[in-house]
Amino acid sequence: MAINLVNPTGLPQIDAYHQVAVATVSKLVFLAGQVSWDADGTTVGEGDLAAQVEQCYLNVATALAGAGATFENVAKVTVYVVDWTPDKMPLFLEGAARASAKLGLAPVPAATLVGVAALDVPEHLVEIEATAVLD
Repeated sequence: MAINLVNPTGLPQIDAYHQVAVATVSKLVFLAGQVSWDADGTTVGEGDLAAQVEQCYLNVATALAGAGATFENVAKVTVYVVDWTPDKMPLFLEGAARASAKLGLAPVPAATLVGVAALDVPEHLVEIEATAVLD
């Protein structure tokens, strides 16, 4: 495996992600931010944060597959959420858990969640980008 996920002593141990991803690389994959569009460009889960998070993660998995990668190759994800407040965390985690169940894994690399004012179109509530490492 080209990525070693670590939670160093002295930093909080977070269940939802690892604090550090150490990569030995020969190929990096940078994904564009994925929103909750289906293959036809229709927004999935309009007004439903959990449904949009789920679709974003599924789209990330599809984009990774297009590069010959899986979530096991992901070193870092960045999540952008419109009008983020901490009370939205349960909905975010619900969507991530549903995607994990469908994908058969838990996407828990190093992660950053950023609250933003808006995304590309008003109906999008979340966007997820990822960086993967292939051997």
